[in-house]
Amino acid sequence: MTKIIDGKAFAEGLGAKISQSIPHFAEQTGRRPGLAVVLVGTDPASEIYVRSKGRMARKLGMESFEHILDEGVSQEELLALVARLNADDSVDGILIQLPLPGHLDSLELVSAIDPAKDVDGLHPVSAGLLASGLPGLVSCTPLGCLMLLESVLGSLSGLDAIVVGRSILVGKPMAQLLLARNCTVTIAHSRTANLAAKVAQADIVVAAVGQADMIKGDWIKPGATVIDVGTSRVIRDGQQKLVGDVEFASAAKTAGAITPVPGGVGPMTIMTLMHNTLLAAYRRNRLADPAL
Repeated sequence: MTKIIDGKAFAEGLGAKISQSIPHFAEQTGRRPGLAVVLVGTDPASEIYVRSKGRMARKLGMESFEHILDEGVSQEELLALVARLNADDSVDGILIQLPLPGHLDSLELVSAIDPAKDVDGLHPVSAGLLASGLPGLVSCTPLGCLMLLESVLGSLSGLDAIVVGRSILVGKPMAQLLLARNCTVTIAHSRTANLAAKVAQADIVVAAVGQADMIKGDWIKPGATVIDVGTSRVIRDGQQKLVGDVEFASAAKTAGAITPVPGGVGPMTIMTLMHNTLLAAYRRNRLADPAL
């Protein structure tokens, strides 16, 4: 029988471990870990994400610093804010909510963040550490995917994995994480030739291409584990519905385990941000990593 991977339940368990690790940090440093989130403009989805992140940080016992800026803010003003946050010892993690308005250079801004505080794992130094197999902060969504995979499969060593999607946010770091776990990894994307045949060979399928139902159920190898990162809103039977990159109903008949959309990867992304903030706090204060 196919296992439906409950990302919400896993995230709650991780949150409990994070919360339990905060008192030790506070005893050693005299303060709580701090997360600063920068939001530019009034995009409704981004506003929801920022509120959710702040609410979760406070729930777990962290400090939340939210910087809500006008859409017309200049690149120089944002760079100055990042510099202040880098220098602020009460801030352990900095996240700039993406996407930014078109007049702003997101790469320059992300690259201005102190890598030790780069809890989104997008700084070029963070990417380089991951590629080199060295300790660093890892992009939240792929880290959450890895945790879910290991919760189902245990060791991933020797398995064939395919990552469909090549973004710096999910696809590329996901491939690096799987390589580090001794998987044989294929990176594919929307233009990959014979994609169905490549997916059919994989023991692990991570779909992160952003196209609703792109990966069909009959592509999935029997018993494979499927992690669906995609989220698209579609109209079905006259109602709006949130679906993933994988055709869930048909894939669930073949897969050994699969994440639903919603309720799979989504809850993990915010919790792994909290995880990264806690790690950053411990490491910046030269404390041994907490047991998570």
